[in-house]
Amino acid sequence: MKQQRNHVELFTDGACLGNPGPGGWGALLRAGGHERELSGGEAQTTNNRMELMAAIAGLEALKRPCVVEITTDSQYVKRGVEEWMARWQANGWRTSDRQPVKNRELWERLRTALAAHQVRWHWVKGHAGHVENERVDVLARTAAEMAREEA
Repeated sequence: MKQQRNHVELFTDGACLGNPGPGGWGALLRAGGHERELSGGEAQTTNNRMELMAAIAGLEALKRPCVVEITTDSQYVKRGVEEWMARWQANGWRTSDRQPVKNRELWERLRTALAAHQVRWHWVKGHAGHVENERVDVLARTAAEMAREEA
């Protein structure tokens, strides 16, 4: 009998105080009635990098292959994975206009983190009252504030 994969909900967000500037990311993992919050920040970064880091950190926290429902307010991350990443990789990590892909090391890290899992992406409008999105936004903003204070 085939082993059933664990089902996990992952909510992610990134924030930046200035772009570039101090930034933070937040992730909420939910599985089997349990929740785990993750967050981190950098003194000098961009919003897109923090959005990527939120998804990466959430996926890297998983210890075994799972079915993962990722909810993000970042079209950059969602579209990057679903529409652009395969083409970038096939083109030697260059965009359609032959420019190097920005944040390539994070896209490659995200690709590796996604590999073990069956993932479905969901987009929500940011700052629109989605409970979990608001929660990870607070985590990301708090991490960004801490990164600014530590800089």
